[in-house]
Amino acid sequence: MNQSLISAAESVATQPRWEAIDTVLLDMDGTLLDLRFDNYFWLELVPERYAARHGLTLERTREVLRPMFAARQGTLDWYCTDFWTRELELDIAGMKREMREHVRFLPGAEEFLRALRDKSVRIALVTNAHHDSLKVKATQTGLLNYFDVVFSSHSFGVPKEHASFWQQLEAALGFDPQRTLFVDDSHSVLRAAQAHGIAHIFAISKPDSAMAKREVTDFLSVEQVSHLLDELAK
Repeated sequence: MNQSLISAAESVATQPRWEAIDTVLLDMDGTLLDLRFDNYFWLELVPERYAARHGLTLERTREVLRPMFAARQGTLDWYCTDFWTRELELDIAGMKREMREHVRFLPGAEEFLRALRDKSVRIALVTNAHHDSLKVKATQTGLLNYFDVVFSSHSFGVPKEHASFWQQLEAALGFDPQRTLFVDDSHSVLRAAQAHGIAHIFAISKPDSAMAKREVTDFLSVEQVSHLLDELAK
């Protein structure tokens, strides 16, 4: 058997059955909700509003914003509406409320959440979204009706990319990492969860419905969360 076939066989062997899972941790944006909204918001709407406010061309605005955004990626500020409101002199939370009708579930997400309610598992939303963003998206979609508990990294003072987040989450939720399933679209977040010892990890390969499927090599992956209903039943 060649190495690629061996790797594929090993990956299948690591897939758990639902009986091996007590807790399901789910990301929000790009896992349950369509990342198309956030990509449009930050890559199109924010530059347009910033350019209008500061009297710049869109081209110049993108040159200004690019290093500002890059410097904050992987930090809590990156996800903080208050921070970007101050930095950009734009009402970020207000803009999200204004555009809330564009917030949508990813294909299959509601089906998956409904199916989870029939399983003997605890379901937790685990997001880097600021409370302002979470409120807008939850109000628009009814997302929180499917969850037993909700955690925003802003309550812990560190984003999901940091080891401290997972330590604090385990202390707060009391989950067994070996009997926990975690699903996210961010590979840096998934690596942090893996380093904490979470045994069952899946990446979402199509977080934005308007973009092509991503290639995922470091983790087991599904295009949408509803596919887990088949994957974990095998």
